[in-house]
Amino acid sequence: MAEKKTDRLDKGALVQRDGETFAIATHLPGGICSPEVLRTIADVSEKYGAAAIKITGAQRMVIVGLKEDDLDNVWQDLGTIKPGAAVGMCVRSVKFCPGTTFCRIGQQDAVGMGMKLDELYHGYSLPSKMKIGVSGCPTCCAESWVKDIGLIGTKNGWKVVVGGNAASKPMIAQLLAEGLNDDEAIDLVKRIIERFERHTKPQRLGTLIANIGLDTFKQDIGLG
Repeated sequence: MAEKKTDRLDKGALVQRDGETFAIATHLPGGICSPEVLRTIADVSEKYGAAAIKITGAQRMVIVGLKEDDLDNVWQDLGTIKPGAAVGMCVRSVKFCPGTTFCRIGQQDAVGMGMKLDELYHGYSLPSKMKIGVSGCPTCCAESWVKDIGLIGTKNGWKVVVGGNAASKPMIAQLLAEGLNDDEAIDLVKRIIERFERHTKPQRLGTLIANIGLDTFKQDIGLG
């Protein structure tokens, strides 16, 4: 009997349902990339006989159906395209909408904010997984209300919400602050993450807040 394969996290690869092939997640911040990057992903996928390319809800492109022996060569051929943090106890993704860069109804620069937060925190190790959403207006296309940390653009600045979760036990985020400029919003995200780093259980941020109370959490991050 053939040995059952397991995830190859050292290669950024997850074993697939067939128990034989693997998928890798490429990191494309906000799902924004150049035609050259798209061509590279398509060419590498074709070269190694991938079964499909999947665009994920986290704005990544996953190459599905790769052979284990090809994983090193796949990443080498992808060049500067890096692995996405698709698994593990870390900041998994920073999802952001087109904001004022590409959308006519955007009220804040979600692309600029999302890129900055991605640069600071993508893959950042934490006691549990964390997802961040940055929406440029209250339409909330980045699903900020169901992210661990959500930013929502308004005419008066950023609204920051915490504790959302769209998993098996959904939770709607709670409002922390509003009317923040870019620097103030980034600083508040930093304080939220620093507080979560001190947590000792593998629980989502919303569970921590439910256990200690929002008022206590606010005090812990200097908003009390």
